[in-house]
Formats: sequence, C-alpha cells, structure tokens
Amino acid sequence: MSIEDRKAGGEEGSARRTGSRGAPGGTPRLPGTPWTRGRVLAVAAVPVAGPPAFPGVVPNAVGNLGSLLETFLPWTGLAVPVLLVLALLRRSALAAVALVLPAAVWAAVFGGRALPADPVAAGDLTVLQHNVGEENPDHEGTASAVARAGADLVALEELTPGVRPVYERVLASGHPHRAVVGTVGLWSRFPLADPRPVDIRPAGVGPDWNRGLRVTARTPHGDVAVYVAHLPSIRLRPPEGFGSGRRDESAARLGAAVAAERLDRVVLLGDLNGTLDDRGLAPLTSRMASARERFGFSWPAAFPLARIDHVMTRTAIPVAAWTLPATGSDHLPLLARVEL
Repeated sequence: MSIEDRKAGGEEGSARRTGSRGAPGGTPRLPGTPWTRGRVLAVAAVPVAGPPAFPGVVPNAVGNLGSLLETFLPWTGLAVPVLLVLALLRRSALAAVALVLPAAVWAAVFGGRALPADPVAAGDLTVLQHNVGEENPDHEGTASAVARAGADLVALEELTPGVRPVYERVLASGHPHRAVVGTVGLWSRFPLADPRPVDIRPAGVGPDWNRGLRVTARTPHGDVAVYVAHLPSIRLRPPEGFGSGRRDESAARLGAAVAAERLDRVVLLGDLNGTLDDRGLAPLTSRMASARERFGFSWPAAFPLARIDHVMTRTAIPVAAWTLPATGSDHLPLLARVEL
C-alpha cells in the first residue's frame, strides 16, 4: 500500500469517527453556541408566562376565548416541559434559562393548589356537593357512597323523578331533613326551613326548568342560608366557540339572589359548569369565598380536567375541600369543611 493510500484511508476513518459534520461519535454538530441557539424557543417562553399571570388580557369578544382559556388555565403549565424538551434537543442553554420565567409564574399562581387538601381540617360544618349524573347506571351505589361520606349537608343535582326515591330512601336515616326543587335537592342532619326555588333561568327557558334552591339550615351554630344550584352546561361549537352565554346569564341571576340574601351566613353548593378562574362566574366569585387553594378537579370523573363543582361561602370560611372517589356519575363528589 502506498503512502497516499494510507493517508486517504486515515482521513476516511477519521471522518467516520467524527461524523459528517465533525462532531465526536457521529453526532451532527449544531450551528452556533448554546447561548446563541434556540432564540425562537426563548422568545416563545414569554407568552407562555402570560396567561397564568394575566388571564384577563385574552378577550371574550371572539368565541369566548378568554373563558375557554380560564377554564383550563392550570394546564397551560404543560407548555413548560414541552419547551424544555425542545430546548434539550436543540442543546440551547438560552431557551432553558428563558423557561425559568413561565415556570416561576406558574408556581407562584398555582403551586399551592398542587398540594393535597387536608381531610382532617377543623370546621363547624361538613358539606358535600355532587352532580349524581342523569346517565348514572348505579344510583343505588352513588347514594350509598354519599351517605358514607359523613357530611352534615348533602347537595345533589340531576335528580330526575325516577331516581329521586333512591336517594330519599338511602339518605333518610342519616339525613332526615330534605328539600327538593326540580332536579336539585338538599339533605341535612339539621332541620330545614323556608325552602323555595331560586329563579336562575336564562332568557328563553321555560318555567319547568328548575335548577335553583334556597333553604335555611338550622345548625347548632345558628341559621345558615344554603343555596343549591346547577347552572347551564357549556358547549364548544362553531361559530359560537365556547358557548357559555346561558351559563353566564344564570350565574348573574344567582349572584343577584345571593346579594339580596338577608341572612349573613351563606353556603352555596352546586355544579356551576365553570371554574373559579372563569370570568363568567364573577357575579359569584366577587361576592363569595371558596377553598380554591387546591385543584380538586371534579369533571369528567374518568380523567378530571377542571373543578366545575363548588362549595362557596359568605361570612363563613371554607377551610378545605377535596374530591372523593368516583361514583357512577361523570362528576366526582366534592367534600368540604366550613368554619362558621
């Protein structure tokens, strides 16, 4: 073999060892440095931080996009690990450092909610909220699970006439007092007085749509006005987009009823078909408090994405709230302790 052949062979072997672009081990060498690569990813980190910090900047003018974003606001944090993986693939220190901003914002806004609720927290009143589900195949099991939860007050929605006797029978021993209006009801350990419907119907809905109830609970700590409500469902459909108009109108009517309530202490239990971050529930969230420091996603039961079932109070403190194991409903039961 000539000197020229040996030289050519050595260069070819070196090329194979260093790869087509000269990086050791055959890994392609990316252009630039870790501090100059990934500028697009670094810029993308800034708008990712925006929604959790300033959700109100997204308008509702087109398709109620603001409410849609606020419904799933905690999930915007998933953009951070996605961008981090892309930054690692890009081997960009610049993009990785830029992600500190949205990660810090998400942690500041939602970090506390990621902690588990304290099921032994002190409270004067234990309340349970559950949409039992119109298509629930096991109302007997659901009623038994609700009875075992040990709540003083039990609020139920989607009580169709055919299944109502099941809950009346199963809950009778532990909750002898009840009030039912339409498809919503309240069962109580304590005497109930002055039950009456609350008209939360949006425009164009007939008088047979009864999904609001107000009753006075005679608790050992004094009278409490208890509201049970089931606000209209929302739909995602073109061209309306996030169809929350009827829900928002119903929330406004419920908020007005709470504002006019003469008793100081108020507890609202219900399927509000919206999260506390959603501006559509502002007529309620502006007047009432909630144990919102935990996520407690309650819907859908198979893979909960949002808490749309709520326990809210006025002149009382919601100490803690947490979800219970799934029943046959598409909602999870929500249990809460309230300090009166």
